Amino acid sequence: MSRHPRRVIALVLAAGALLAALVLVGDVREVRDRLGGFHWWAFGVALALALANYFLRFLRWQLYLRDRKIVVPRGTSALVFVAGFSMAVTPGKLGELVKSYLLRQIAGIPVARSAAIVIAERVSDLLALLLLAAVGVGAYGIATEVAIATAVLLALAFVFLLWRRLGYATIDLMTRPERLARLRRPLHETYDGLAALGRPAALAWSTVLGTAAWACEGIGFALIVQAFPGADVDVSLAVFIYAATTIAGALSFLPGGLGVTEGAMTLLLVENAVNVDRGTATAATILTRLATLWFAVALGMAALWLARRRAPVEVPDEPPPAV
Repeated sequence: MSRHPRRVIALVLAAGALLAALVLVGDVREVRDRLGGFHWWAFGVALALALANYFLRFLRWQLYLRDRKIVVPRGTSALVFVAGFSMAVTPGKLGELVKSYLLRQIAGIPVARSAAIVIAERVSDLLALLLLAAVGVGAYGIATEVAIATAVLLALAFVFLLWRRLGYATIDLMTRPERLARLRRPLHETYDGLAALGRPAALAWSTVLGTAAWACEGIGFALIVQAFPGADVDVSLAVFIYAATTIAGALSFLPGGLGVTEGAMTLLLVENAVNVDRGTATAATILTRLATLWFAVALGMAALWLARRRAPVEVPDEPPPAV
């Protein structure tokens, strides 16, 4: 894990360059002028709502740990959870599997036991965002393609989870090469854990928490737009735009959805909000991403540094399971 922070920093710098490019694409002077009239209290409230998002998702993380009978001190659990934000700029947030690595380093929890939780978080997030987007599709009739693509993807994922024979057969096929055979049993364990977290009861409470969490950031987005003089957007429309563009970024599999999320958010604001021109939409998008994605990355980097100090000694790799 010694090179891990360097990779994170490289990703952050690359993502920052993309964000800067977004500004350069538009009229920089126009964006600067719009920011001059911005009511900055809204940015502070958006940060607070982002923290509410993190708290609700942490509560879901704790419930997942309890469901899988993984016992970790609450402080350690919170540190590991926030450290995962450092990987928010990896494709599909798959880098958040670093949480499983940290749990093994700090608490000795096998990666296979906790990896299912990290994957379940992503599935729950997509389902929650889909619900928020579906409301917008019904009310405003826009971004229908994004909602349909997400629904199809989730349907396929649940078929894979609920059809145990298919899941095991897929894993067995993937691990048929001799060099991958040692991964078979850990992958079976991860699959079983993920299927358990996909039970109707677990899926219900995780989706409720996820929907509330992402709605918080959507409301923060609405407040940022409304804080520009003359600009207005319905809160429900803002939540929908935020959910739909976040999904679009996730499905693009670009790091943090960069470029796709910002471009779609700016376009949908210009086309659907009131008195929002390109400059205002671009400025609102930049502030929103700073208050959500980049705020999370900053917190995650700090937590990752602290977590590494908690586990300064490298733990030997888990012995390959017998096949």
